[in-house]
Amino acid sequence: MNGERVTPTDDWLAKAGVLADALPFMREHAGETVVVKYGGHAMGDDAVAENFARDIVLLKQVGINPIVVHGGGPQIGAMLERLKIKSSFIDGLRVTDADTVDIVEMVLCGSINKQIVSAINRAGGFAVGMSGKDGNLIRAQKLRRTKRDPGSNIEKILDLGYVGEPTEINPHILDTFEKSDIIPVIAPIGVGPAGETYNINADTAAGAVAGAVGAARLLMLTDVAGVLDDTGRLIKEMTVERAKTLMQTGTISGGMIPKVETCLDAVAQGVEAAVIMDGRVAHAVLLELFTPGGAGTLIKSK
Repeated sequence: MNGERVTPTDDWLAKAGVLADALPFMREHAGETVVVKYGGHAMGDDAVAENFARDIVLLKQVGINPIVVHGGGPQIGAMLERLKIKSSFIDGLRVTDADTVDIVEMVLCGSINKQIVSAINRAGGFAVGMSGKDGNLIRAQKLRRTKRDPGSNIEKILDLGYVGEPTEINPHILDTFEKSDIIPVIAPIGVGPAGETYNINADTAAGAVAGAVGAARLLMLTDVAGVLDDTGRLIKEMTVERAKTLMQTGTISGGMIPKVETCLDAVAQGVEAAVIMDGRVAHAVLLELFTPGGAGTLIKSK
């Protein structure tokens, strides 16, 4: 019979216990702002994406203010391949010419952004998609990088095209959302002094937003468990000083370096802690915020 009450199962009792255990953590984080960087690879699995959307809605429901900043490298690459537009990388950054930046903006602000927004809304939230252009949220300038030629030892300036870096974050619109039930979902596209469109690394954009809004946490969802030590074991927590030491000794290397640097920059701007974690793990965000063990590598000032 519809609506009939039945005897609780062990599974239900276990879920009730989990909720009770999470209560102290919910109280601790209530009223805080959490910036979540949602990576391109972490978005590849439909089931994980659905869990992510539900987790974000739950954060809002218990009084936490989530801000989602997303990437989309694999999806951009797939679209460029479909359109037969050649693309290259320098030091992990996509060289973005005038044709490519139009595609980048279309994919990030269009299909990817709206997929995330729709998933959060289906899960019961009220998400609004936007880019760094909206409300002049992310003002940017051309990213300039140099590289030393190993043969001549001459330092050369690299031209990455319309790849940018944030110069100023205008949090006004995000402050407005914080006072409402709106969950902002941000595509990392910035606007230059003359209205130019800049493709910004999603990690960098998320760190800048977290610092500007005074976030308590920056959660960097990626496709690795976190920072590993020399034996391959996960480092659960470390200070800024230890993180810098591990970069100097080479324990932190390759693609992990820019992620850790983003965390260090965010903490330097006042973010309480930044976490690098595997976004493919089911309910990784909830594990990090609502359990004592966390879900990745937490970096804090001291």
